[in-house]
Amino acid sequence: MHAVITLGREDGASLGVPLTNLDTPLFDAAGATKRDLIEYLEAVADRIIPELTDRALSVIRVHRGQEAFMQKNLPSYTPAWVERVTMWAESSKREVTYALCNDHRTLLWFANQRAVEYHPSLIRVGNPEHMTHLVLDIDPPHGNAFSEAVRAARVVRQVLSDEGLDAVIKTSGAKGLHIFVPIDSSVSIDAAAAATRAIAARAERLDPAALTTAFVKDDRAGKVFVDSTRIGGATVVAAYSPRVRPGAPVSFPLDWDELDDVSPADFTVLTVVSRLGDEDRWASRMPPQQLSPELLDEGRSIPVARVQAMHEGKRRARRSR
Repeated sequence: MHAVITLGREDGASLGVPLTNLDTPLFDAAGATKRDLIEYLEAVADRIIPELTDRALSVIRVHRGQEAFMQKNLPSYTPAWVERVTMWAESSKREVTYALCNDHRTLLWFANQRAVEYHPSLIRVGNPEHMTHLVLDIDPPHGNAFSEAVRAARVVRQVLSDEGLDAVIKTSGAKGLHIFVPIDSSVSIDAAAAATRAIAARAERLDPAALTTAFVKDDRAGKVFVDSTRIGGATVVAAYSPRVRPGAPVSFPLDWDELDDVSPADFTVLTVVSRLGDEDRWASRMPPQQLSPELLDEGRSIPVARVQAMHEGKRRARRSR
């Protein structure tokens, strides 16, 4: 993996970003306007920008009257002062020029472009071979199963605690939860992937009636999926990012002891600001941690879920023929 960084250049224009069409609906069923999005991002700028800084950024934008779409490659009209990085994208087999949302002005420009969701890479451009945290994506089987996601998250936390690891948790902004495990910046991508697989497998063994690591949805039997595949060049929605979902919910950091008292719908661009408080309970709880050799060895013995699912799909296809 390689990256060519192009630093933003001051073009002499005002530091202000022209804002347009502020009172138009943000998207269908948002219950919020573009102004609400911008005011929200202004309020959380000091918290969300550190989550985006020096990470290749993909955003989900919504043009009026159109379907939402993910933007990775910066458009040609992007201002010269927006910092950017050119990286090889394995999924599209080409080089892509991503934004680096390293400052308030860039965030504001994206908001004016109707960028609702912010999905940073799991690696920083200055250290592309190492990850800063593990991610366990807790995905319940349907939208009314948040309590099941909470049960699964607590099982994962128990596995982490048994391993001597701490973690922070946030709503995904959709139906589930994201658990982040901060790790030492020297941990390789392969080691991080192995550790994440081992944690998910241990959680499944601890509560097999409720949790599954089955990558293929039809194999999950209505259980909560503990997704261990957010690795390396993958992205995950940032803490404090809004989502393109009815009500414009936000991926919001939580305390572990409040999980039983909240639902994802409690956190929206219209309600979150009053809940922020003085402490950033996301970034302030991310001390780096070491991973044990035993955890890594266990994880290396577990097949990669996507690869395993691909091979199983081919086997099933052959049987059906």
